[in-house]
Amino acid sequence: MGKVWFITGAGSGIGTGTAKAALKAGDRVVATGRNLEKVRNALRDVAGESLEVLQLDVRDAAQATAVVDQALKKFGRIDVVVNSAGYSLLGNFEELETPDMQRLFATNFWGVNNVMRAALPVMRKQRSGSIINISSVAGAVGLMHCGAYSASKFAVEGLSLAVAEEVGKFGIKVTVVEPGFFRTDLLDAANAEWPRKRIDDYAAAEDSAEAMWSPYAGKQQGDPDKLGQVLVTLSGMETPPRVFVAGSDALAVVAPAVEARLKAVHAFDALSKSTDGNF
Repeated sequence: MGKVWFITGAGSGIGTGTAKAALKAGDRVVATGRNLEKVRNALRDVAGESLEVLQLDVRDAAQATAVVDQALKKFGRIDVVVNSAGYSLLGNFEELETPDMQRLFATNFWGVNNVMRAALPVMRKQRSGSIINISSVAGAVGLMHCGAYSASKFAVEGLSLAVAEEVGKFGIKVTVVEPGFFRTDLLDAANAEWPRKRIDDYAAAEDSAEAMWSPYAGKQQGDPDKLGQVLVTLSGMETPPRVFVAGSDALAVVAPAVEARLKAVHAFDALSKSTDGNF
């Protein structure tokens, strides 16, 4: 039989699209989410013996370990982990409260940490496995009003790339996916969070973060189902990319930013080298 997938945030968006694509490919799926009924409803049309739906709040490390154990008892192994759970907190950095940023990190970063810690021992024992962590264009490029969200996704990218260096020797592959605008719940009123206060200087100079970003909700060009199919393709590669940019809009933003950074590195290489000391 095919692979066994463990997917967080499977109740909507990329998580749902990936679960459907994996099942269509003949694989088995453990679909998780905080709201069990939401996950069940999202995957109602593909329910069957190859699908196991389990409740998981990724912020809870002990629960992550317990749910991974449940997945093993059900299917005997875990071949692909997709960390898709997350939400957005958007606004100017000065207008965001530290406790709100900490809550964002609890899901977007520590949730990934918790699931990886639970799954990696399983994959090391198997001497095989793939971890796919869903980041964002905002995890590669600084965007207006995205300071908190970007920080959480940059952290996921740093963790992923470092761990990839550590676990490759065990046959485990790690890929970071940087989606552009996909039709997910990320900007829906029920999921996106906005600053509770405005600072006059910012208010006088620009529209609010909510006014700028909320109109995109439901109108994003990216198709989560198609991205799910791409993740199935990536999971089957012998050497998948460490970083994968998803969507033409993402390519249009990330590629110039990477090129500009490389240009800046070379433009100041003499100044960089001037810091070398003599022994």
